[in-house]
Amino acid sequence: MAAGEREQVPTGSTASRRFCLVLIKPSHYDDGGYVIQWLRSPIPSNSLASLYGLAKDCAARQILGDDVAIDIHAFDETNTRVHPARVARMIEDAGAGMVMLAGVQSNQFPRALDLAKPLRERGIQVGIGGFHVSGVLAMLNGVDADLDRAKEMGVSLFAGEAEGRLEETLRDAYAGRLKPLYNYMGDLPGIEGTPIPLMAAERAQRTAGGTTSFDAGRGCPYQCSFCTIINVQGRKSRRRSPDDIEHIVRTNYAQGLRAFFITDDNFARNKDWEAILDRIIHLREVEKFNLSFIIQVDTLCHKLPNFVEKAARAGVKRVFIGLENINPDNLLGAKKRQNKITEYRKMLLAWKNAGVITYAGYILGFPGDTYASIMHDIDVIKRELPVDLLEFFYLTPLPGSEDHLKLKKAGAWLDPDLNKYDLNHICTPHPKMSREDWDRAYKDAWQRYYTIEHVETILRRVASTKANASNALFLITWFMGSINIEHIHPLEGGFLRKRVRRDRRPGLPIEAAWSFYPKYAGEIAGKLVAWTKLYVKLRRIYLRIKKDPRRYAYTDLAMTPVNDDELETHELFNTGAAQAYVARAKHIKDAQDGHLPAPEVPVQAAE
Repeated sequence: MAAGEREQVPTGSTASRRFCLVLIKPSHYDDGGYVIQWLRSPIPSNSLASLYGLAKDCAARQILGDDVAIDIHAFDETNTRVHPARVARMIEDAGAGMVMLAGVQSNQFPRALDLAKPLRERGIQVGIGGFHVSGVLAMLNGVDADLDRAKEMGVSLFAGEAEGRLEETLRDAYAGRLKPLYNYMGDLPGIEGTPIPLMAAERAQRTAGGTTSFDAGRGCPYQCSFCTIINVQGRKSRRRSPDDIEHIVRTNYAQGLRAFFITDDNFARNKDWEAILDRIIHLREVEKFNLSFIIQVDTLCHKLPNFVEKAARAGVKRVFIGLENINPDNLLGAKKRQNKITEYRKMLLAWKNAGVITYAGYILGFPGDTYASIMHDIDVIKRELPVDLLEFFYLTPLPGSEDHLKLKKAGAWLDPDLNKYDLNHICTPHPKMSREDWDRAYKDAWQRYYTIEHVETILRRVASTKANASNALFLITWFMGSINIEHIHPLEGGFLRKRVRRDRRPGLPIEAAWSFYPKYAGEIAGKLVAWTKLYVKLRRIYLRIKKDPRRYAYTDLAMTPVNDDELETHELFNTGAAQAYVARAKHIKDAQDGHLPAPEVPVQAAE
């Protein structure tokens, strides 16, 4: 059954009444006030898949009674237009129901409220859950102007996770007595053996590459001050069993879905990672399942014996790494102690040697950053770190993070518009850079990294390891085009932008049809030409490398094996902060080896 179609009543059911449950993952607005929406969106919503799987289980168990069938409809607004009036009619025709706005992040909350408003005006029950509600409840005790707006509209708020709790919400909605708040933040559930995240093939095919998603585990042991995950999902690991993961993969494979995004913030810290990878390796190598995966890991994952090698055998084609910064002082200030710059090259080379394409997130705007230091660090990364794709973000005090709480308590200015909290906008002043310099640093960072010369270097590095250079070409084209053509972050990019004239943020004028449509058509045509030119330009580089008989012999400073004299030969370690970090780490190691007395500096300082 396709998500968005009516859930079938179980065979033998005596259901005579219906309850219509509509699940919506909202998008958010671009700088022009239009909903960001694509014919094919980039990243599947695991929150939507998780809630859909739980709802299907509730329907199968007939939790509203034997005479009530639950119709389930699921929509991701990043690839599907949502019509509130049509949604309302679906529920009115059923005679009962509700809308759940799922997985709502801070930047999506204004759009969620704009979808909820016309529904509430027609008396439709609406609930909102996700990271913003949970983060604000966890860190700010629920004090938030936008949450207040939701309450005034009669929207029910859901904080925490829905496993084992969705039943209560559905029963309350069926009785017409939704509570104003469902707060489960103090009781995060175990997820082993629970209904699996699921999205029908029809919906998954609306994402790039027909990718679907699941979480193998939740929670993170680290303490990064800019992160909301530790305050929403907790620091204690909760995970699905290897049996659960095999069930997820087999169920999706049976409906033709072969590409997966494992959404764990750090799959390497899942205690069952090896058992899970062994199951997937068996599916690929013995049962010949054609599977591919994208995972997220930390910068120490390579130190786990067999992790990188088994990930590659299991079909991991791309890995996202939270590199964040190469300045140890910045990392320490953000409590990113697990990132050790002395391990960066070893880690990246391990993935490179396994033929896996690496993404690295890089944050701009730590307190010690300046425009010049950011440009310098990007140049060092290009020369010395064999990372493939680098994506830049503003340091953003997300509601639910420690950074946000500290700024709130200090009375610092924070942008009141939640729509801007997407990591791509400045939301608070920087201690050293003016707003103009910080904005210039962000824009110039993309241009400085993705030069034609460095793109060729990236492709040569990929080709030299016999990795999938054509996939790297596609990804680089996507990144460069998203920034330079679509003027949008690659993580929010997609294929063929859809812009609906009337789906504009309230308060902004609706453009006249005679003006909007010719302009929109011209924009699409112009962008398609620009995309084609970019791809052809980069493909020529790719083909030149592919035809080069010496492509496997390529090497450069970043690709050379790690050796003992790097602290003297690599600029990565030549800044004052880096040298101080290395000195502390060496002192601690010598002390641990018994060569020196225990150091006075705390161990965490070197971590």
